[in-house]
Amino acid sequence: MQTELANDSKLSRDLTTTRKRTITRRGVLWLGQTCNLRCHFCYFLDRIENTAHPEHAFMSLEKSKQICSTLVEHYGNNAIDIQGGEPTLYKHIYALVRHCREIGLLPTLITNAVPLFKRENVHKLKEAGIRDFLVSIQGIGDTYDKIVGVAGSFVKQMQGLDNIIAEGIPFRINCVLSKPVLPQLSEVADLAIQKGARVVNFLAFNPFEDQQLSGKRSTVNVPRYSEVAIVLDEAIDKLEAAGIEVNVRYFPICMVAPRHYKNIYNFQQLPFDIHEWDYASWSWTGMQSQRMGFGPVSPLLDIAASTYHPAHYPGPLKHVANGVRQLVHKYPNLRESAAKLHRAYSRIINPVSTARDKEALYRANGQMRASAHCRYRYAEACKRCPARTICDGFHGDYAEIFGLDEVRPIENQSKIDDPKYFIQGQDKVVEPEDYSWAT
Repeated sequence: MQTELANDSKLSRDLTTTRKRTITRRGVLWLGQTCNLRCHFCYFLDRIENTAHPEHAFMSLEKSKQICSTLVEHYGNNAIDIQGGEPTLYKHIYALVRHCREIGLLPTLITNAVPLFKRENVHKLKEAGIRDFLVSIQGIGDTYDKIVGVAGSFVKQMQGLDNIIAEGIPFRINCVLSKPVLPQLSEVADLAIQKGARVVNFLAFNPFEDQQLSGKRSTVNVPRYSEVAIVLDEAIDKLEAAGIEVNVRYFPICMVAPRHYKNIYNFQQLPFDIHEWDYASWSWTGMQSQRMGFGPVSPLLDIAASTYHPAHYPGPLKHVANGVRQLVHKYPNLRESAAKLHRAYSRIINPVSTARDKEALYRANGQMRASAHCRYRYAEACKRCPARTICDGFHGDYAEIFGLDEVRPIENQSKIDDPKYFIQGQDKVVEPEDYSWAT
């Protein structure tokens, strides 16, 4: 597709796509870490199993409404991913979905769809104004049941998915690239095609949140990137041939075939996926005050502050500067990123700031998330790669398990310094409600 907006005849269901890349307006809300499953790679597994954890219990309807209204009124979001735990277990979910619709925040539920095996639950969500579902399909049949830790779950999930389809509600699919699912990745792609998914997201199994401290990751459940790439390339080809958008999260660019560089979304690319989360509001909703079942919400957060300081210190600029100095002292390799962000922030607070300034700010935020929060690392060979400045490298935890010998520097390419360089070659689905700003 050569135009920025067009109907691609290869896409099924006459979906509209675009190659324009603009910063997303989607927010996120964690209702509480209460769930019916026990996925071994879940970012919040410890909080789900520990009923005493302050983030375990679901929050009140009033608090969830307040957070959603803030996303619209302060952060300018027009869509939201609502998740738990498992959000369909939230007793106020219909009222919350209805509230989101009423305030102009188009609601998506990130769900395992198991509780949706009762069609009446799906119908109520449709009546409340649900926009679509993002269904987590982590395997097929018994493999799925073993991965999520509950026998019989796959049958109920498929019934839930069929109910979503029967009610005429769009859906997308998430699939974590854990070791057990790799032999079935082609089957997951077949299922997405058969059922009519609009988008499939593959996510590398990385140690975010509870996984970062649990020590549960090992060669038993974490596959090598090179092992993933073989089946991932095949799955992407199959899905794209069927007209389904495919995104791969948190995976080194160089580890897939060149034809799939456009599908890789790491921290610098994520803000340009309209189905991903806005860094400004995500920094705020990601604070524990907004994740707890009790207590008030915290003061509003400036994206510059969250970029400079991983602990989300929300003070005025002088405190931000102190946070920068502390970070650079602890992580000397962040000096360049901090300097870039300081320049970007200086422009963004100027009334004549441009979209380019905002992109620079979001890029610096992404670099900080990768470097400081997740300890991503580069191999010596990465110095030869022209995409070095737009790639996160290898997750620090992964590098400790497997090393960095798999790096395959991109060849026959001049230096790349635009995070959108590869992803702007991908046709992305755009819903009608987003035409005015996403295209």
